[in-house]
Amino acid sequence: MSRPVRFLVCVLVCAVFVLPLAAMVVIAFTPRDALLDDGASLWSGRWTLDNFRGLFDRFPVARWFGNALLVAGLTTLLSVAVNLLGGYALAKLRFRGRGLVLLVVLGTLVVPTQVVMIPQFELVARLGLVGFFWAVILPSASTALGLFLARQFFVGFPDELVEAARVDGCSTFGAFRRVVLPNARPLIAVMTLLAFMTQWNDFLWPLITLRDPDLYTLPVALRLLQTAYDNDYGGIMAMALLSSLPLLVMFVVLQRYFVAGLTRSGIR
Repeated sequence: MSRPVRFLVCVLVCAVFVLPLAAMVVIAFTPRDALLDDGASLWSGRWTLDNFRGLFDRFPVARWFGNALLVAGLTTLLSVAVNLLGGYALAKLRFRGRGLVLLVVLGTLVVPTQVVMIPQFELVARLGLVGFFWAVILPSASTALGLFLARQFFVGFPDELVEAARVDGCSTFGAFRRVVLPNARPLIAVMTLLAFMTQWNDFLWPLITLRDPDLYTLPVALRLLQTAYDNDYGGIMAMALLSSLPLLVMFVVLQRYFVAGLTRSGIR
């Protein structure tokens, strides 16, 4: 294709992703009466912060935002740590049944989340975690996709560097911490972004396990703005905009590592 045609295709593809975001921003800053009288549009002649003020006046948005940051942050830390160690073990350590473990892990990728939700809830209920943040954090402490990405990345890491560290007196964990981990920044960036995004946007599992509204995260709290008789679309979009900001900031900060991490992990 010629350069103008490629440019046009890129513009159309970008519009598919940008237009919903632009509509969310416009509706979030449009007064409620304007939405009722004129409907939603991609441009509003009237701008206001009343939707945001109404949210903070009627609901504990700051608490929900803090809950979401706490849950997503702790889950991301645990997930990245566990997946890095597990992926390194599957890639570099020799032990019986390693191939079977990898096969079982990959097999869980084709199992729908809803299939394991009931036994998973029974497990956290028996542990007495229902109604606490740990009921949301611990089940996501390791993921099959994160483990697979880490394993694929470490398979391509030179064995000579690991052996050199072992010759210099490093233990297995010491070689991992001093030699392998500093060279895995693209992988860590990808795993951090994917884990944080998945947990931040999770709705169903926190809804089931967090029974106290004061413990809700933002995706769960969004449903409180939707009722059978009235929907505050301005407030809903304002809440959605607040919920999207951390993900946008993280992607902007980590974007230079994102493509490199996916490429070196074997994802095409």
